[in-house]
Amino acid sequence: MTSTITRSIVLRDETSRSARARRAGERSRQGGWGVLPSIILIIGAIYCLIPVAWVFTAATKSRSELFTTFTFAPGSGLWENLVEVFTYQGGQYLLWCLNSLLYSGVASVLSVFVSAMAGFALAKYNFRGRTVIFFAFLVGILIPGIVLAVPQYLLMSTFGLTGTQWSVLLPSIVSPFGIYLCRVYAMSAVPQETLEAARIDGAGEWRIFRMIVLPLMVPGMVTVFLLHFIGTWNNFLLPYIMLSDQDLYPLTVGLFTLLSKGSGSPALYSVAITGAAISIIPLVALVLSLQRYWRLDLVSGGIKG
Repeated sequence: MTSTITRSIVLRDETSRSARARRAGERSRQGGWGVLPSIILIIGAIYCLIPVAWVFTAATKSRSELFTTFTFAPGSGLWENLVEVFTYQGGQYLLWCLNSLLYSGVASVLSVFVSAMAGFALAKYNFRGRTVIFFAFLVGILIPGIVLAVPQYLLMSTFGLTGTQWSVLLPSIVSPFGIYLCRVYAMSAVPQETLEAARIDGAGEWRIFRMIVLPLMVPGMVTVFLLHFIGTWNNFLLPYIMLSDQDLYPLTVGLFTLLSKGSGSPALYSVAITGAAISIIPLVALVLSLQRYWRLDLVSGGIKG
């Protein structure tokens, strides 16, 4: 009896040791494969951040240091460059910043509202031609923006809007990609039962959209707003084609003119680089301030689950 108990204890110990060894081997194999994605992500992050680091480093260099010192070595001309940027042509850089804020902010807010309405309608309403309209938006996503630039210019020219701020704002309001994202988000975030209950209680469609749908779609709308704001802020082709007055230029076109003039006046290179570095700061601040909505959505989803 004692020998039987002893053998069972030994077998149990051997089984537990083999199980621990097997789990340790699986963890080691998983750890080896888990390092590879991390390495790839680190390489990708470095590749994306090197140009940003160069811009911020070059913004600290004076005119004499820009092309004579080590690429990533900080310089001593940051304050001088900042003064030159904000005093260039009587403060034209600030005017370009305000124009970019106007084009990006107004167009993004209107685009989010239009995308939310269109996406919700395509997700929750059954009407004739819904599938055709949806696939039309998908085709719009696949068409490069450069292909639409000339037709948009001709359309704005027909209405006499070229050379005005409307020629940049109006084409930016409708975003096929934003509508697609809102449709996908509305399908999963807005329960059909909630809509039916609101209709039974006597709520109209506009009140349902305003009081129920919009609060539920806030995280998706924030994503659309952020992507649209960044895309409009960095947009170069549309304002370059539409606008001819420098006082209406956004930052992208304004900095391009500085670089063009820099070939004849190298001193403007420092102004253009410093201006480019400053233009990145609002985008970083926007991402950091809006990411809390995504975290809130993840936490609320975990609580609901």
